[in-house]
Amino acid sequence: MTKGLDTKVIKNIENQLIAEKVRITADLANLSHKDPHEADNMTTKFPEYGNKADENAQEISDYSANVVTEGLLEKSLNDINKALERVKTHDYGICKYCGNPIAEKRLIARPTANSCINCKKELQNNE
Repeated sequence: MTKGLDTKVIKNIENQLIAEKVRITADLANLSHKDPHEADNMTTKFPEYGNKADENAQEISDYSANVVTEGLLEKSLNDINKALERVKTHDYGICKYCGNPIAEKRLIARPTANSCINCKKELQNNE
């Protein structure tokens, strides 16, 4: 058990992370396909609406938006996978910078958080 957090809280958060992972994976499958040239890489699907100028413009616009969305979903999925790994290794809820427990309220609000509020503020102030 992670120090400072109740096992029920961790289990609830883990279940939320798993559900979110399933949702994001499905969303990614709708936006992209496996890149045959890279093992663990997805490539955004290019929409095909037709050959007219307005259809081509819409294809480019939608593709550009999908590339951005895919990047955000991949980052979210990566954060979720890291959080689930921390649950598995019993490091979940511990700040990776100072080693202190992360507040339960923070973890409930942002289950992928890997830093406490104080360290996060310090990092943002240094950017």
